[in-house]
Amino acid sequence: MHRLSALTFHRSQQIVMSTQNECQHPEDEAALPQQPSRRRFLQSAAAAATVGAAPHLRAQTQTPAAPPAPSNQAAPPRPVTLTINGRAYTLQLEPRVTLLDALREYAGLMGTKKGCDRGQCGACTVLADGRRINSCLTLAVMHEGENITTVEGLATNDALSPMQRAFIEHDAFQCGYCTPGQLCSATALLNEFRNGAASTVTADVRARPAQLSDDEIRERMSGNLCRCGAYANIVAAVRAVHDGGSQSGSAAVEGAPGAIGAPGAIGNGRGDELRNGHTNHRTA
Repeated sequence: MHRLSALTFHRSQQIVMSTQNECQHPEDEAALPQQPSRRRFLQSAAAAATVGAAPHLRAQTQTPAAPPAPSNQAAPPRPVTLTINGRAYTLQLEPRVTLLDALREYAGLMGTKKGCDRGQCGACTVLADGRRINSCLTLAVMHEGENITTVEGLATNDALSPMQRAFIEHDAFQCGYCTPGQLCSATALLNEFRNGAASTVTADVRARPAQLSDDEIRERMSGNLCRCGAYANIVAAVRAVHDGGSQSGSAAVEGAPGAIGAPGAIGNGRGDELRNGHTNHRTA
């Protein structure tokens, strides 16, 4: 009985509270302030924080303006005197001009070729005081007072040098683009061997090389590349000159058989190409 009375009392309280809520006027509900939701509050707070931090972030990300780079003006050309093939050339050159460009573009000697322009192919090989160098890797101003020999200077009095004649006799070139460098390098090779210079294949580098073997020739010519693959004939030509198989020196007499300008002479054909460094289809 007591439990029933308690339940009845609790139920009565619920009815009274619901009745009071229903009796509230609409204008009273309108007068109450509308509470924002939790999601809208968080969105508003995040937006305010972003707007407030934007100026500071922009100020941090802006890098200071770099100072204007100083203008590096090239050094003006100056007169440079080069002795090339026994003739003095006074050229107006900038200090940065390579010997190769000085020979081709300023002295007009187009026999020396520009291949890789990095000292790897050997097409630009010339002789400086008898020593072979890659003219694309050295500056022209560094060779004042030296005797520069290019392929145009190997011949004497219009007579081909022994090495030039041997290249023709042994067909040691095809397209001919690398031939000027090959000729200069081979000429210096024989002088180096006669002076006792050793190579990496010499059995005893402390002693004078006993003989100029084919391995010695290949090693000493390894700095000159031939895209046509005429290496075997190049070795044969060098060996022929070393052994005296080619006509010695430039002893060909003008008008004699085999001399430059004589009827049937090799100088009327491919000999002129070797003397001037020009080829049939590639003269650049």
